[in-house]
Amino acid sequence: MDIKNIKTLGELKKSGYKSLSIKEEIRKNLIEKIRSKENPFTGILGYEDTVIPDTERALLSRHNILFLGLRGQAKTRMARQMTELLDEYIPVLAGSEINDDPFNPLSKYGKELVAEHADETPIVWLHRSERYGEKLATPDVSVADLIGDIDPIKAANMKLSFADERVIHYGIIPRSNRSIFVINELPDLQARIQVALFNILQEGDIQIRGFKLRMPLDILFVFTANPEDYTNRGSIVTPLKDRIESQILTHYPKDIETSLAITEQEANILHEQKEKVAVSDLIKRLIEQVAFEARSNEYVDKKSGVSARLTIAAFENAVSSAERRSIINNEVQTQVWVSDLVGIIPAITGKIELVYEGEQEGPYQVAINLLDRAIRTQFLTYFPNPETSKKRTGTGKRSQAEKEPENPYKSITKWFDQGNHIDVFVDATDADKIAALYKVDGLYGFVKKYFPHANEKENALLMEFVLHGLAAYSLISKKVIEGRIEFKDLIGSMMNLGKISFDDDELTEDDI
Repeated sequence: MDIKNIKTLGELKKSGYKSLSIKEEIRKNLIEKIRSKENPFTGILGYEDTVIPDTERALLSRHNILFLGLRGQAKTRMARQMTELLDEYIPVLAGSEINDDPFNPLSKYGKELVAEHADETPIVWLHRSERYGEKLATPDVSVADLIGDIDPIKAANMKLSFADERVIHYGIIPRSNRSIFVINELPDLQARIQVALFNILQEGDIQIRGFKLRMPLDILFVFTANPEDYTNRGSIVTPLKDRIESQILTHYPKDIETSLAITEQEANILHEQKEKVAVSDLIKRLIEQVAFEARSNEYVDKKSGVSARLTIAAFENAVSSAERRSIINNEVQTQVWVSDLVGIIPAITGKIELVYEGEQEGPYQVAINLLDRAIRTQFLTYFPNPETSKKRTGTGKRSQAEKEPENPYKSITKWFDQGNHIDVFVDATDADKIAALYKVDGLYGFVKKYFPHANEKENALLMEFVLHGLAAYSLISKKVIEGRIEFKDLIGSMMNLGKISFDDDELTEDDI
C-alpha cells in the first residue's frame, strides 16, 4: 500500500507506522547507506577521508553540528545534502503550521484537532525536500524572525485575546519542526539573539512575549561559521557553542586533482561553448594553480580564504574569452590559449581579500602576479627548470660549465637577445598566433623534443606556454599592452625602461 493514500490518523495507526525523531530517522538511514557502501554526500569532493567521516560520526551520535571553515568550503552544501538522509515522506497533521506529528502534536491547534476528530483527524504527507529550513544570520535578525511573536492582525481577525496562544505567529525555527534547520554565518547573529537559542537546543521550550510554551521541537540544527568572524565581525557566545555537540573543521582541496574535479563538476559551460572551445589540461591546471598560489600569497588575507568559486568563475571566463575571440574572427572552433587567461583577471580580483600591502599593490596587479606565479609553478611539471639553466649561463669557471648539459633554452633566448621580438595579440586568429610563435628560432624544436606526439594546436599552445614560462623565470621579458602581449629580450627591455646604455662595460644613465 502506498503510504500517501493514508488520509486519516486511524488509517495511519492501522498501517503500523511508527514516528521517529529526525535525528533517529537520519541515523537509521545513514546506517543503511554505510552498510551498502553508498556515499551519502555525493558531489562533495576532497572530503572523503576528513569532513564526511566526521559528519557521519556526528549524525550517528544524533548531534547538532557546527561546520567551521573559510568561505567556499561547501559547508552549506553539506547541510543541504543531509535531506537525502531523511525518509521520503512523513505524515503531518493537515493545516499544522509546525508540521505536527499526528501521534504527538505540539501546537495547541494540533492537540485540539486530534481531540476533536480522533481517528478521523486528517493528515497529509510531507516530502523530504520540504523539510529543510535555512537562515542567513545578519545583525538585523530578530527573535521574532527565528522563534515568533504575537500577531495582532490574527488576534483581531479571530477575535481572540492576546492571552490566547492561538494569536502567536511562529518564526522560522518552529515552522522547521521535524526538519533540518541551518543558520549560516552564526557569529553574525547578535549575542542576545544567540541566547534565545539556548533553550531550543537543550531544554526544548520557547518563550514568545508573555507566553512560556513547553514545545520540544524536533530539529537537527546545523550551523556554519568562518573563523575570521570570531575577530572581525562577532563571535559565537560560549554557552551556545557548548550546546552544539560536534564542531567539524572544513578545508580547501589539498591537491590539484581534487580541485580540477570540483571545477569540472561545478563550472556552468554551455553545450555550444563545449562544441566550439577546446580546453587543454594545461589550461585547466594553470587556472587551479592560481587559487593555490593565492592561498599562500603574502598579499592575500589568509584569514578570509580563497573560495573554490574563484577557479569555477575563472574557468568560465577563460572559455568565454576564447569564445568571444572566435566570434570576432568567425572561427568555427578554437582553443583556450595562455594569452586568453588575461580574461580571468576579473574572476580573481573579485574573489580575494587583500592585506594592506596588497591594497597598495592594487588588486589588478596582484591578480597578474598570481597568474604569473601559477605559470611559474606549473612550468616545472612540463619542462626543465629554467633556474638551473640560468646558473649554467652565469659567471664561473668555464671548465665546470663545460661539464654541465647544454642549456635547453639557449636557442630561444638567443633569438630574443639578437633584438627580435614577437607580439601575441589577444584577439588574433589561431592561425595568426601560430604564425607568430613559429617565428621564434628553436621554439618548435624545443617543444617537439619534450612532447613529440602533440598535434599542431597542442604544440602551438605549448610553444606559447614556453614563452610565458621563460618570462616568469626572467629569461625573457613579457609586457601586456592594450590587447597584446609583447615578448622581448630581458636586457633590452631593462635598458629601455631605465634608459640605460652600455659603454665599455660601464653603465651610464644619460637622462638622470
